[in-house]
Amino acid sequence: MDIVTLADRPDLAPLLDEDFDGAWPQFMLWDPMGAVYYNIAHDLYPEFVFAAVDPADPGRAVARAYAVPLRWTEPELPDGGWDRVIQRATIQRLTGATPNIVSAIEICIRPDRRGSGLSGLMLTAMREAVGKLGYDTLVAPVRPSGKHTQPDLPMTEYVTRVRPDGLPVDPWLRVHVRAGGRIERVAPRSMAITGTLADWRRWTGLPFDTSGPVHVPGALVPVLCDVAHDHAVYVEPNVWVRHRL
Repeated sequence: MDIVTLADRPDLAPLLDEDFDGAWPQFMLWDPMGAVYYNIAHDLYPEFVFAAVDPADPGRAVARAYAVPLRWTEPELPDGGWDRVIQRATIQRLTGATPNIVSAIEICIRPDRRGSGLSGLMLTAMREAVGKLGYDTLVAPVRPSGKHTQPDLPMTEYVTRVRPDGLPVDPWLRVHVRAGGRIERVAPRSMAITGTLADWRRWTGLPFDTSGPVHVPGALVPVLCDVAHDHAVYVEPNVWVRHRL
């Protein structure tokens, strides 16, 4: 497997928009901070954008990964998680602040190649690349891959569940811990997605006709529906993991 950055292979950029349909639930594509980052990432952060290509099929990417450098000096990583680091990195890019850490934004495996160990390879490649750029810390607002099966369970409880060997029950958290990451805390409002009820019906195919919590496939927690005010809100918790490089 060849894993390279866009700084080394800018010609691979078009492949990162192909063949990843269905990799994320449709509603997740409407986080407003995501648009702030992904519209500029290839041009401004090519050394932090990764593509994995199988030499047997060089015309398609099998995995992609994104990260962003930022300056963070507060003692704790933010409650705002994913949204907050994108916001902070974007503002600092404009003001000229010197980054001191890197945050992972996404590691995504093509749906037909999942379960083959690629996620661990992409994480290792990101760790190594960030270290070579002179950073000693990679953080990640991790979206636990098994949490969607227990949407009513608080993330603070889910993250404490471990197997007999002491590793997290959650597969994606387990990959991070095995790679040397340390779970620090929950980011309770890592991503916030709002929309009208028509938006949510389009994104999910669900009726959204009753006020209260709605269980949406792929969501880590229920979506809160308000029929009287014609909107629904999804606030996703993630888990902060810190990697010392």
